Amino acid sequence: MPRLLPREYPMSLRAADPARTARRYDRGMPVTQWDGRPPWDGRPERFRPPPGAVLLVPVIISLLVQVPAAIGIAVWFRVGVPAGLGMLALAVIGPLALLASRRYPGPTVAFVSAAALADLLTGPDIGPPYVALAFAIVLAVARGAITWAVVSVVVAWVAAIALGAVIGLDWHPFRIALTTVLLAACFGVGAFLRVRRERAAEWRAEAARRRQTAEERERVRIARELHDVIGHALSQINVQASVGLHLMDRDPEQARTALAAVKETSKTALEEVRSVLGVIRNEGDAPLAPQAELAELPRLVAGVRSPGFDAELVDRLDGAVPGRAAQFAAYRIAQEALTNVVRHAGASSAVVAVERLGDELMLTVDDDGSGIADGGLEGAAEGSGILGMRERAALLGGSVEVGPSPRGGTRVTARLPWGATP
Repeated sequence: MPRLLPREYPMSLRAADPARTARRYDRGMPVTQWDGRPPWDGRPERFRPPPGAVLLVPVIISLLVQVPAAIGIAVWFRVGVPAGLGMLALAVIGPLALLASRRYPGPTVAFVSAAALADLLTGPDIGPPYVALAFAIVLAVARGAITWAVVSVVVAWVAAIALGAVIGLDWHPFRIALTTVLLAACFGVGAFLRVRRERAAEWRAEAARRRQTAEERERVRIARELHDVIGHALSQINVQASVGLHLMDRDPEQARTALAAVKETSKTALEEVRSVLGVIRNEGDAPLAPQAELAELPRLVAGVRSPGFDAELVDRLDGAVPGRAAQFAAYRIAQEALTNVVRHAGASSAVVAVERLGDELMLTVDDDGSGIADGGLEGAAEGSGILGMRERAALLGGSVEVGPSPRGGTRVTARLPWGATP
């Protein structure tokens, strides 16, 4: 998916938990302010050092420890120039080999193990540890070259003990045990870092999946909004324009009324489309969502009337007001149902009724058209219109049923939780 620019990317998707954001978007009320939650999974982004630091810090530390120590030991023990240069070369070559550990962690730990073995067998018996070997082990294990690390270190350590005995080096058992423990600790640190890296990779992958899911839900929501707004408006414009053309010569006044209805419908649709696009662009002066509530149902019903089609609204709520999310969903469902009636049913009339049944808001849209059995809404029921109605209801915990109507056509029944809010 292409990366969206900041103004084109909804603030809620950039700042809030994606699952919570998607739920609130699907209910028609997007969140445009930071709600205090860290991105995506509730955990802050972990600090990750720059890649250059991870590569250079072990090299620098090893050089700072080993080079001065090699020079000091050579001077203290009055080692000859050739032997002293050899000690200095071994002190430098191991740390510099760590520069290849990012791309070749296995060969690097093998090379540094050999250098450490040479330093141990050729130098004075007293000296600082070969720090580069510890870093090589940790980096190799952390980057997955565990077999290389184990084989290299075991071979070098066994060779050191065996060859040391051959050339007469007398090492105290405590020193052997301590060195073995320290080498094992290096493996433990590397394993810890490897697990941490794997978990961080899993976390980033999960965050990416959640982000993608939130974006997909947002695309579906936008598609549903535009389908409902534009589809309804174009259907009404088509019907009213047909009426105007048909009556242009016979009844100019009625044709003028139809054209006025086309103008009003197109104006309303343009405002709603701008509102939806304003939400997408996160414009500060745009409303959070199209203001479509039950109070707008009379205007909606009046807008679909034409000389050959009558629509009626039956309001049985007696002034009761459901939650805003329920109102928004009910309005959109009624809008899509009336659009389907006008486009597919061939009906002469339709009745929209709203009432409260217990803890539910029930919306019914009946028409006297051809009905499902005759193919009136059969094709549409499988399309995006009826699917969008069912999605809206399901997101609130409600349902939409499409079946035969007592008026002879099709009935759309929506049941929505009364108190559903954004």
